[in-house]
Amino acid sequence: MRSKNFIFLFLIIFGFTVNLLAQEDGERILYYQMEPLDDSLFIKIQDEMFIDPPDPKAEIIVDLRDPNNQTLTIKSTLYPLLAFTPETRAKIVAYPFKIDLQTNITYSSVFTSVVNKMKFKKILAPPTKTQISSSLQYINPYLELFGGERFGIPLKKDIGLSFGLGTPYSGPLETGFIEANFHLLGFRVGAFSNIDAFTTFREVNNFNNLYAAQGIQVGYVIPFGNFFEFSYQKVTKEFSPEKINKLRENGIPELNYYPKIMQGSYVNWEFRYPVRVFGATRGKFFVAKYLNEWHFGYTGRELSLAGSTFDLRIDAMPSSPDRNPQYVLDITVQKILESFGFSAFSLGPAAIFSRTSSGGFGIISVFLNMRIKVGTSL
Repeated sequence: MRSKNFIFLFLIIFGFTVNLLAQEDGERILYYQMEPLDDSLFIKIQDEMFIDPPDPKAEIIVDLRDPNNQTLTIKSTLYPLLAFTPETRAKIVAYPFKIDLQTNITYSSVFTSVVNKMKFKKILAPPTKTQISSSLQYINPYLELFGGERFGIPLKKDIGLSFGLGTPYSGPLETGFIEANFHLLGFRVGAFSNIDAFTTFREVNNFNNLYAAQGIQVGYVIPFGNFFEFSYQKVTKEFSPEKINKLRENGIPELNYYPKIMQGSYVNWEFRYPVRVFGATRGKFFVAKYLNEWHFGYTGRELSLAGSTFDLRIDAMPSSPDRNPQYVLDITVQKILESFGFSAFSLGPAAIFSRTSSGGFGIISVFLNMRIKVGTSL
């Protein structure tokens, strides 16, 4: 009960703090901040002004109010609009994601300005075209060290490859599961295996792990948008009885704590709703059944809040036939390295909450997670 209350309270706090500043439809906006939703344009703007390293989430303010003195302010430095190439100028003026800065300031603004900026009807922004495509949704420029969405490389639009470390729902040092897949028109076929080092690294509270054998898998996203996927996994090489007994030794029999060991076959499915929160370049809410375990939560990439850029993943596993319920919280922060790493790397803590070896509720695994971004946002 305490674990459910914790997750419920966390989701309430997260929901009430999500506020996006979005442009209202209406007259032309001449003084605005560009929302950081187009990496390639933001980098190009800064490259033309020789800003190194370029920040794809930089604060860029455009002032077109004076036709004879139109300017851009990039991270508090002023540049004339005419200093940019005609192509870049056209993209800046026509940029669709604008935060209107021409608002009237009154004596009451000190109390009302924050409330006025909270456009609740745009808390959740629509996803990109790629994210809602059943055949292109696998394309993903983010490779994560522990769990999360698969890293997807397009070979030719709807033909490509994907790779993953951990399951889509696992936390730090929980499993050695790895997978590789080939994608074609919404179908995928691949194989999975195991790296023992990930689970042997942790010595305390090491009883709630997932141990993957070797096998094959197939999956399909139904061709009516990227909202439902089902898959089938078959273990082709199971662990020996001796190894299974050894893995189960990590359990705590007196508390009925045991790990999950993949055996036989599994039918999995995921229902998801791709959406952007805090200007995220990629994100979704999901409900899934994977390896006979239930999961629900949220994953988002490059969320922006108060000048910070971060990734967020929340996964709740409230039911499993083998393991204790557990809850994964993963937050990694961008802008911590120099040069190309400024926007390519995201680093931060990841933790798993569940019942501990003492029988209470707490953290059973915590480690630094890392995300590498290859290419621009989708």
